[in-house]
Amino acid sequence: MALSSVIQDLFGTDLPVRFRAFDGTDIGPRDAAAVVTIQSPDALARMVFSPGELGMARAYVSGDITFDGDIYAVLDLRHHLDNLQMTPRLAGRMAREIGVSNLRPLPAPPEEHRRRGQAHTKQTDADAISHHYDVSNEFYEMVLGPSLTYSCAVFIEPGDSLEAAQEQKHDLICRKLGLTPGMRLLDVGCGWGSMAIHAAEHYGVEVLGVTLSRRQADLAAERVGSRHLAEKVDIRVQDYRDVTDPAFDAISSIGMFEHVGLARLGTYFTKVRSLLRPEGRFLNHAISRTTSSQRARAHPRGFINRYVFPDGALHEVGSVVSKMQDTGFEARHVENLREHYALTLRCWVENLERNWDQAVEEVGVRRARIWHLYMAGSAVSFENHDINIDQVLAVNTSPDGGSGMPLRPDWSSRRDRTKRRG
Repeated sequence: MALSSVIQDLFGTDLPVRFRAFDGTDIGPRDAAAVVTIQSPDALARMVFSPGELGMARAYVSGDITFDGDIYAVLDLRHHLDNLQMTPRLAGRMAREIGVSNLRPLPAPPEEHRRRGQAHTKQTDADAISHHYDVSNEFYEMVLGPSLTYSCAVFIEPGDSLEAAQEQKHDLICRKLGLTPGMRLLDVGCGWGSMAIHAAEHYGVEVLGVTLSRRQADLAAERVGSRHLAEKVDIRVQDYRDVTDPAFDAISSIGMFEHVGLARLGTYFTKVRSLLRPEGRFLNHAISRTTSSQRARAHPRGFINRYVFPDGALHEVGSVVSKMQDTGFEARHVENLREHYALTLRCWVENLERNWDQAVEEVGVRRARIWHLYMAGSAVSFENHDINIDQVLAVNTSPDGGSGMPLRPDWSSRRDRTKRRG
């Protein structure tokens, strides 16, 4: 019996891609946008012992499965993985095809993260951040582009360049925070300093940016120095829980919240509020779940949690607003940017594909495969409304009830208003 029949039993007959197996057989539409190649018996072994997403991801990262063509066509296989069941009959057929000795558990690729210790202590958070962000600054620049902004951009038109869209995102946040010259801004999880630089250059504020990644901080400080902003922008390697500076006028947190953890939301918001002056504004920009149900929580054995964001967790935006207000914040505005993140991720995927050879040389083929799969898969998840991205603006209301907010705030840029009038 050919391996193509085993593949058919695994994934069904309505295949979105063409499969080729190492025994020379193939199955699937000949005009498919992508061809998936089963390179070795190890691919099938991984699917037996880790059915579903994780086994397929391990096989791809290890090179036991490769593909040519459109990665988004390959990702259509996810609909087949949900129903994939390894029955004793199918496992027996696979053993006959590849040999019983080849059907055995395999070690996970070394790129898979295994936490040591309790989640979301300062040390395990630092380890998780290092796993994700201390890959290579050069690699991230290939993927993210010159802005080095690792969060959702804001597109006024779908054809906006990634650089323009990232600048529009930073500007939107600055306007929502009501920044004016002389204010002090805390940027929690400052990455490579893009938000801090934009706020200092265009709004005349003083900025403290904190990150747990030494590589990020080093490059962020270089970028600040090259723009002659060292007197306005301070970049530190510091846990937000350890910040003890005098109260800030505004606080931004962009793409960091996913690392906080479900059990730490109260600690997070309480600490942030303690660092914000009365009537100061706080903007939390984060990926969110689309439902509050337990089923939607990140599974600790999933691909994203093991390879990309160790200990990451997504929170439903309603629960985020409730927890904010439980800790004394007043929520003032919520904006969903789901379609914008899909566009952003597709730009990053294009960048990686265009720079594939250089990326592989910089971080290795396994790490490049991980980022390729994760970014393309995330783009599809945003497009399908499996996940959202929300900006929640809150105020540290003063004891007498003052918010410092105008009656009708207008956060649109000049370009936004021109588009609306047109």
